[in-house]
Amino acid sequence: MTTFTTRTVEYPADGLTMIGHLALPAGVDRRPAVLLGPEGMGLSDVERRRADALAELGYIALAFDLHGGRYLGDPEEMLARCMPLLADPDRMRSIGHAALDVLRTEPRTDPDRIAAVGYGTGGAIALELGRDGVNLRAIGTVNATTTGRPGEAARIRCPVWAGVGSEDPIMPPAQRNAFTAEMQAAGVDWRLAVYGGALHAFHHPPVGHPVVPGVGYHPRHAQRAWRDVVDLLAECLPVTEDLGHDPR
Repeated sequence: MTTFTTRTVEYPADGLTMIGHLALPAGVDRRPAVLLGPEGMGLSDVERRRADALAELGYIALAFDLHGGRYLGDPEEMLARCMPLLADPDRMRSIGHAALDVLRTEPRTDPDRIAAVGYGTGGAIALELGRDGVNLRAIGTVNATTTGRPGEAARIRCPVWAGVGSEDPIMPPAQRNAFTAEMQAAGVDWRLAVYGGALHAFHHPPVGHPVVPGVGYHPRHAQRAWRDVVDLLAECLPVTEDLGHDPR
């Protein structure tokens, strides 16, 4: 474990001024980096803490913004913004690329060692970066078994890990099956973890505002999903390149 520092970063995307959270481990050396995407409500302290935790593990981490510095606690407002976004792969890619450019611009980021991890809408954006052929070491998603335009998954150049709750009505079995069929047909190195009994956003601690139906926190699976993300990074994006052995 290592100490870290943080700072906010502003950058343009989707016609807005985005406000991201950048966490950097102690030191001056170049490090692997993780682009971290939030649920549809937008960037919150939950994602900021995750970025900080990744920095403690030795990664440069950027938790990126979706809504120009706003957190959309009103479900209707969130859906009104996110549903058109999720239906527009090019728009998702532009938001992802803008954040990725910020991460790559950080002098301590090793541009050849970047992974994308996202939750919900942020996970869909991570997948679209892969479908756009971005050079990533790994893609990890939770609650984002989204499919893309036909054939574009063949451009994914890294392993893909996806986690989803078995009782998630927003990502039901038919959606999961379509996602895995897309990955398999494209020859992607993919994995799917189904967390038994979990709803949508099972990883996100309870919030003090209304949420869409089918959302619920599952503490045990939240911890398991985080460990699975960290394991994915340890395998595909080790903090040091010679850390390829199994420490267990």
